Amino acid sequence: MRNYNLGFISNENIFEHVKETVELYRNKIDLKQFNENIVDPIKLTFDSKIYGKSFEEIIEAECIRQIDKTNTNHIGYFHQNLFKYVGNGWEVPEHGFDIINNDRHIYVELKNKHNTMNSGAATSVYASMQNKILHDDQATCMLVEVIATKSRNEKWYKSKLSHEKIRRVSIDKFYEIVFGDPNAFYALCKALPDVLDDVIQELERGSIHNSVYEELRELSPDTFKSLYLLAFKTYDGFSNF
Repeated sequence: MRNYNLGFISNENIFEHVKETVELYRNKIDLKQFNENIVDPIKLTFDSKIYGKSFEEIIEAECIRQIDKTNTNHIGYFHQNLFKYVGNGWEVPEHGFDIINNDRHIYVELKNKHNTMNSGAATSVYASMQNKILHDDQATCMLVEVIATKSRNEKWYKSKLSHEKIRRVSIDKFYEIVFGDPNAFYALCKALPDVLDDVIQELERGSIHNSVYEELRELSPDTFKSLYLLAFKTYDGFSNF
């Protein structure tokens, strides 16, 4: 195994963690999965005509969009569960906060992007942090964002409320808190392509298996017709499509 030069996590552990994430990644889609929530053929028709794309190209793009939506959740898994490997009191509990360190009284809600919470969800998270510091006067609660608007470790202001122990923290600053190295997150990002290359080579992954277009063609040589019948086959008039 090559040396990824991370220091804060072993080569073996980062390899296994990336491997677990890759194995979760969705890389297959068939017609049943494609139409699980009933694809909108009217939108696909607009997309095809407006962007000058064939139905095959538009279907491929929709398949990628669906797969990407699923895989975004697995990136959250990657960021959170890395902390299972770091020791020194850091834990990923099954319930409650996403990451905790009871020894250091640090409690973390982790979000992949700064705009993923609506107002109601943000209010609920803030309230749970208020409750935590009310019952533990040593506690520091953090909203940690992987993709934040800037690098920061500052009070989280919510509806004119603020508390020194309720923080809004970008992932680079959180890595510095955890590992004592301000460049730890940078080092991870720099090493990640090499780790992924090694994992993909071992797993023999690296492509998407997409049978949607072929299955549509089996229903009818007219892909346009097949798309519309997926959504509207029970509607009046469509038996004569």
